[in-house]
Amino acid sequence: MASVVGLLEERELAARERVEELREVVLDDSQRGDEAETAWHEWLIARQRVGEVLSGPRPGQAGEAGPGAGESSGSEPATNAPAEVPLPRAARWGSIVPVWRPALSMDALAPHYQRILATLTEQASGGKPVMSCQEITAVLGLEPVPESVEGVRSKMKRLADRGWADEPTPGRFTLAAGPAGGS
Repeated sequence: MASVVGLLEERELAARERVEELREVVLDDSQRGDEAETAWHEWLIARQRVGEVLSGPRPGQAGEAGPGAGESSGSEPATNAPAEVPLPRAARWGSIVPVWRPALSMDALAPHYQRILATLTEQASGGKPVMSCQEITAVLGLEPVPESVEGVRSKMKRLADRGWADEPTPGRFTLAAGPAGGS
């Protein structure tokens, strides 16, 4: 029969080994967490930089993009912390259509999508809530040729898929309830 002290020493040794194993795991997880956070910050900075490059000079800022334009004036201290990323105010041509949500306005869409939704809004207030792609094309002032109508149709399908518009019957579109509510 083993002694009580011997049994306690065995269990103490097993517990100490388990603690050492867990400390190694925690240290490894901490290092991986730090690496993941660093990678995330790098992607955040990359997205910010690409956004700056793609937005180009904004109206009224054309003269500011010279040498030293990115330097501080010395009155504000420079920080190494990543800047807050603002939500996009207005999209550029060729951008994707975000999924509609209550906090999102039509300004988040590219200009051609804004024109289409404005057309639907105007026609709905004028008593014509549901429109075909041919009608939308005509109201937009585009030539009623197949490529123009097809372009409007693909944009309307995308708007409907993302919750900005509804397609109550195939080929006929209306403004969705959410965006129509002015949210």
